[in-house]
Amino acid sequence: MFGFILYFVCFAVVCTVSASAEYIDPSAVTYTAQAIAAVVVAIGALATVFRHKIVAFFKKEKGESTKREIHLRDEEQDSSQENNS
Repeated sequence: MFGFILYFVCFAVVCTVSASAEYIDPSAVTYTAQAIAAVVVAIGALATVFRHKIVAFFKKEKGESTKREIHLRDEEQDSSQENNS
């Protein structure tokens, strides 16, 4: 009996919905698509950041340096080395 009442209520709701509720505004679809795309991009960026942090953590345990050092040679050191040779 409960199933029949539930079926009847659902059927009544579906049949009484006005035609204006069936129209989906194109701007609303565009806005929704942009929101979904933004969520996908944010999740991808978050995954990338955490992936780099995890890789850096395991590289530290192995003893590898994660930072690259750039050594610039001074012109004075270069000239003094040239004079000594």
